[in-house]
Amino acid sequence: MPHASRPSALPAEPRPAASRPLRRRVPRAALRATAVVAAALLVLTACVAPKVQKTPEGEPTSSAPTTAPQPGSIEELYEQEVAWAACGSFECATVQAPLDWDDATAGTISLALQRSVASGSADERIGSLLINPGGPGSSGIDFLEYAVADVLGPTVTAAYDVVAFDPRGVGQSSAVDCGPDPVVDAYLTTDTAFASQADVDAVREQVRAFGEGCLQSTGPLLGEIDTVSAARDMDLLRAVLGDEQLHYAGFSYGTFLGATYAELYPEKVGRLLLDGALDPSMSNDDLIVGQAVGFEEALAAYVEDCMAGQGCPLRGSVDEGKQQIAELVARVERRPLDAGDGNVVNGTLAFYGIVVTLYDDASWPYLTAALAEAITENTGSTLLELANFYLDRTVDGQYLSNSMVAFTAINCLDYPTVERTYDEMVAFADDVAAQAPTFGRDFAMAVGCEAWPFQSQAERTEIHASGAAPIVVVGTTGDPATPYEWSVALAEQLESGVLITWEGEGHTAYGRSNACVEDAVDAYLVEGTVPQDGLEC
Repeated sequence: MPHASRPSALPAEPRPAASRPLRRRVPRAALRATAVVAAALLVLTACVAPKVQKTPEGEPTSSAPTTAPQPGSIEELYEQEVAWAACGSFECATVQAPLDWDDATAGTISLALQRSVASGSADERIGSLLINPGGPGSSGIDFLEYAVADVLGPTVTAAYDVVAFDPRGVGQSSAVDCGPDPVVDAYLTTDTAFASQADVDAVREQVRAFGEGCLQSTGPLLGEIDTVSAARDMDLLRAVLGDEQLHYAGFSYGTFLGATYAELYPEKVGRLLLDGALDPSMSNDDLIVGQAVGFEEALAAYVEDCMAGQGCPLRGSVDEGKQQIAELVARVERRPLDAGDGNVVNGTLAFYGIVVTLYDDASWPYLTAALAEAITENTGSTLLELANFYLDRTVDGQYLSNSMVAFTAINCLDYPTVERTYDEMVAFADDVAAQAPTFGRDFAMAVGCEAWPFQSQAERTEIHASGAAPIVVVGTTGDPATPYEWSVALAEQLESGVLITWEGEGHTAYGRSNACVEDAVDAYLVEGTVPQDGLEC
C-alpha cells in the first residue's frame, strides 16, 4: 500500500524524519532529535575517501612548537591567537581551520566560538570545557546559554571556561547552504507517497536536485564536514585555547564526536563526558531499527501516562491508544489539518510534531494538548507549533538555523551509502514495523544518501581509544533517540570507558535526571573523581 516517505533517522534532539538528526535538548524551548539522515541524493557522483580514525601524522602534539611553523601550514593554524570580543553576556571569537585536513593547500574555513568565562577564582580554574549538543548539525553557540544555566553544575561553571563552537558546516561557522527557505521547506516537509519503484526513482531525483543546489551554494566544504574532520578541529581548538588536554561534554551525536576525538588523540584526552551515546560500530540500518524501537517504547510510555491522567483523548489499551495516533497521522496524510492563518499540517508535520515531544517526558503534556485538538476539533495548530519547534522554523516558513540540512550533509559523509529497490525497501520496512508497529515504516521507507553529491566510503567500526584517560558514558534506560543499549556498547568498546545508568525517560541524563547522576558527573569533571563503573541512578 502507498506509504509517505519521511526521514529514516531522528536527531538526538527532537527533529524530522527524512533526515532525522540525533541531539541533545537545547534550551527548554528546543526539542530536537538526531539520528541518521535518510533523505539525500547524488549529484556529481563524487566519491569521498573515508577519513581514517587513527592518530594523524604530522600534526603538532603540543601547544608549544619547537620550530617556526611554515606559512600556510597546519602548524601555523595551531599557532594562531584567539581574539575574544564581548558579545552580550559571553565572549565570541573566530578561529581558522583547514578546509581539508589532508591538504593544507586547499584553504581554510572559519569556526565560530562563544565562551562563558569561569566564575571561580584563579585557583579553581581548570581550563576550557568544550561542549556539543548533538545533531549532527546542532549549534553549540545556541546551546551555550542553556548549558550554563540549566545543564552544567555550578562547580563546573566555576572551574571551566565553557566554550561552545559551531562545528564545520553548522550555524555561524563556515556553513552548509542549500538555498532559499522555500526550497529547503519543500524538501523537508512535503508528503511523498512511496507505492512503486517509479516513486522511489522520483524521490531520488528530487534529492539529487536538492543536493546539487547544496553543492552549488556551499562549494567544496560540503564534502569536508565529516565527523573525523570535526574531531580534528577540536584538537586545534584545544591547542589555541591553551589547554594541554581536551575537557569535553558531548550529548547525543556529540558522543560520537567526542569518542572519535579520543580515538584520534588518546594521549590528549582529559575529562570526557559522553551522555546519550551512539554506538560507533552500528550501521545505518542498526540506527534506524534502534530509533524506531526506542520511539515506539517512548510512545507506549507516553500513552500509558496519558491514559492515567486527565484530559487524555486516547481510549482503550496502550496498544489501542498507539493505534489511534497512527490512524490520525494516516488520516492527515490523506486530508491535512487546518492550522489557521492559511497553514495546514500534513503527515510529515504531524509526525514531527509527535516525535519531538518524546525526547523529554516533561513535554508529554504538549503532545496531549496537540492530540486532543487534532482528534476532537480536527485542527492542527498545536501540532504545527511543535513541528516548527522540531524544524527550527517560524510559522511563516523561515528557518532559523541550517541544522536540518547540515544533519543530512554530515550523515551522508559519516555512513556508508546504502541503496535499495522499492521491493527491498518494503521488505526492510516490514522487518522494522514488526518491532515498531506505530512508526516503524516511517523510519524505514526513505531514500538515503545514494543520491547525495558525495558518496561515502566510510566504515563504521568500534572505537577503543587505547591509552586514553577514563571516559564517562551516561545512558538513560528510556532514551528514544539514543537507546540505552548504545551507551552500554560505547562504554564497553572504550578501553577506559565507565558507564553511569539513569533509570529514567527521555533523551540524555545530565542536567535533567537526579542528584546521583549530577553529583557523579560534577565530581568527575571538577575533581577528576572517576565514578564506579556500572553506577545505577
